[in-house]
Amino acid sequence: MNIMTWNEQLQIGVAHIAQHDARLAAIIEMHPQPTFRPHTDYYHELVSSIISQQLSVKAAATIYTRFVDSFGHVPEPAEILSRDDTELRAVGLSGQKTRYLKALAEKVMSGEVRFDHLDKLSNEVIVAELTSVKGVGEWTVHMFLMSCMGRFDVLPTGDLGIKNAVFNLYSLETLPTPADITRIADENGWKPYESIASWYLWQSLNNSENLSESI
Repeated sequence: MNIMTWNEQLQIGVAHIAQHDARLAAIIEMHPQPTFRPHTDYYHELVSSIISQQLSVKAAATIYTRFVDSFGHVPEPAEILSRDDTELRAVGLSGQKTRYLKALAEKVMSGEVRFDHLDKLSNEVIVAELTSVKGVGEWTVHMFLMSCMGRFDVLPTGDLGIKNAVFNLYSLETLPTPADITRIADENGWKPYESIASWYLWQSLNNSENLSESI
């Protein structure tokens, strides 16, 4: 039995969205295929996601680069815990994000958070498990599921960019609620490729300064 590669599934998913949603089909014609790819650097992805919360893409990238440069490499949990809070804040991290990063590092060090079994779990279980870490909320885990694990069936209904894109593309009178976005996804046949639909919704904004909601 032939097993499809991830890239083959991606191509099928893009075709599925284009076939079922005329509005997104027009966006797909103007943009390349989604650039997110699965990888297994789970811990570092969560660190990056925490740093990115409630920041523009540009600001998040700047602070993340300063954070990594301050260590000389992407730091492991023990390294983050050994660093004084004032040193972490000096790179642009807020006091809250500093606490969040240390909370994650502590749980990884203690074994309360493990990454070696996540591939076997459903999206819902992963959300429940990772949101037990202070500072890691549903939005953060949704980004993790998409950009790190490469899951195709993630719909980040709490993301401000998704809300703005749906508002614009589907000619709504008010900013959509998570329930509205779920309904529109169902009506336009996004399942089981909501991640791909979401990626093209972000592209429709054509704005790298877009803010995303946090937890």
